[in-house]
Amino acid sequence: MYAIPLTDDAELRTLEPWQDAEFLAHIDRARSKTDPWIPWASRSTDPESARATLQSYADKQAADSGRIYGIWRDGTLIGGVMFVQFDAKTGNCEIGVWAEPAGEGHGLISASVRHLIAYAFGERGMHRIEWWNSAGNIRSRAVAQRMGMHLDATLREQSLYKGVRHDMEVWSLLAHEWRGEQDAV
Repeated sequence: MYAIPLTDDAELRTLEPWQDAEFLAHIDRARSKTDPWIPWASRSTDPESARATLQSYADKQAADSGRIYGIWRDGTLIGGVMFVQFDAKTGNCEIGVWAEPAGEGHGLISASVRHLIAYAFGERGMHRIEWWNSAGNIRSRAVAQRMGMHLDATLREQSLYKGVRHDMEVWSLLAHEWRGEQDAV
């Protein structure tokens, strides 16, 4: 219900708290790819904590301050995209993504991010979209680059994961830049 087709066999849908078991099974398959980069992944380790993660995004959605979507391929949850933060008043938001190995290399993350960008700029009138990634997360950086984002800064040793500090990159895309991208297509 309320699905956005991405390909013949994949779709984008809202992830909701009642999907905690499916979400947990997916995160368990994705854990090695998500834990270093996405804080809630390492906290979603049982049904209760998985439901709490999804509930936090349901609460954000109700407050118009964030949202989480899953990507299903052939009926299996294989990744997702989210508005980590969404502030309609200031016109700024942040997009994040994740995928398990079965969700990589099919263009589904990029297609989903394009939908979120189009929604943020086109329907909600946002001005700036940010993308934060660890400097070591090359796949995430590649998505930001494919979307035409610009590297604004590298925050040295900003993030701590298992006792190791990581540099974080901050990318951005402005509404007028996206319109220009769309006009060129």
